[in-house]
Amino acid sequence: MTFRTNLIKARSHIIFIIALLSGVTLIFYLERAGHIRTENTDMLAVFDEVVPLPLADGLGRSQQTRDLAEIAWTYFENNTDPDTGLAGSVDKYPSTTMWETASYLVAIVSAERLGLITAAEAEARAAKAVDALSRLQLFEDSLPNKAYDIRTLQMVDYANRPTSVGLGWSALDIGRLMTALEIIQRHYPGLADAVVRTVDGWDLDRVVLEGELNGASVIDGSVRENQEGRVGYERYAAKGMMLWGFDATAAMEVSGNLQVVEVEGVPIPVDTRLNRNSTPALTTSEPYVLDGLEYGFDALTHVFGTVVYRAQEMRYRNTGTLTGVSEGHLTQEPHFAYASVWGGGAPWAVLTFGGDRIDSLRTLSTKAAFGWDALFSTDYTQEMVEAVIAVADPERGWPEGIYESDGSVNSSFTANTNATVLAAQAFRATGPLMHVQR
Repeated sequence: MTFRTNLIKARSHIIFIIALLSGVTLIFYLERAGHIRTENTDMLAVFDEVVPLPLADGLGRSQQTRDLAEIAWTYFENNTDPDTGLAGSVDKYPSTTMWETASYLVAIVSAERLGLITAAEAEARAAKAVDALSRLQLFEDSLPNKAYDIRTLQMVDYANRPTSVGLGWSALDIGRLMTALEIIQRHYPGLADAVVRTVDGWDLDRVVLEGELNGASVIDGSVRENQEGRVGYERYAAKGMMLWGFDATAAMEVSGNLQVVEVEGVPIPVDTRLNRNSTPALTTSEPYVLDGLEYGFDALTHVFGTVVYRAQEMRYRNTGTLTGVSEGHLTQEPHFAYASVWGGGAPWAVLTFGGDRIDSLRTLSTKAAFGWDALFSTDYTQEMVEAVIAVADPERGWPEGIYESDGSVNSSFTANTNATVLAAQAFRATGPLMHVQR
């Protein structure tokens, strides 16, 4: 149990003040650590000449913001289980992960900030979701499993089949969930005690070891723990753990694992560590978009976000092909892929979970388009948004995007994409979600 957690439990009436103080502490660290030089000084120095893009001014687009957000909220109206209060990760599929549960919590707060639902409905939805989290069957009676059936709260495999053993836990997913739970506490202080009781039931000390993020997988019946996260995703998830008093400073530091590759004439941050199946780690939009929308960029992620976005714009300028890459679901096997700026040792690789290349399924990502447009609002981001607006489905929400190869719709509908659209519109209207509006 952390010191901050004890304070919350003992003094619930000062939750808001404590949350602000923890945020200030993290911001202080980020501003100091953004340009730390260690053994890879020259790697970070490459980015010293990068001028971060200015953040967008969303004024004057409020009606468009609301209209687009209403479509996204439809997804959650359609896919929230009435009994447990959790939302499915994919349309009509009653399974979720902690990453996607965090997406639902973000969607609730965004919807309220945009006036799509009342504060009372938002708090009721959040309370029900938190209650469900408190009743999850935990992996090794310790931490949330990687996947759950939203109807039963039982551990499942990725095919949504019950498993008594479980899959392990994802440090990245849990880190993101901790961010979302902090956002919930800040917006609905009356839920703080319930959130803390839930979190206190998890052995989060297993998620952060010696300052690094630690995950676990069940392989051939054995539990194998491993350092989890690479440049981009790692820093984003570490922020969530640090907000709850965990020392994830090693995970925040990028210098020791950083290399720089040039893509479309733009320097791109790439992790030197190998990922699953010896596949080099990938660089994509997702962690930078979420970091900006939820926290507001720190000094380093603003620079990295700028170059990751800029490479995508330059590919469009160089090829004429609209480019907005992120992780996402697919309408065909293998049903999920990571579309990268750099991955698998090459630019613009689309990778399966196991590291195979499936570049023919590259998608102009809806969430990348809306996320980058909310953050930077350039002529190019607006071109991406105009393209994906054409494929909206008011009855189901926003699909994953448009397949680059033939222009057909990637018609998977997911919690992550629709939550990101909501967060993007909320950012445009009211700023980062971590900043409570009073």
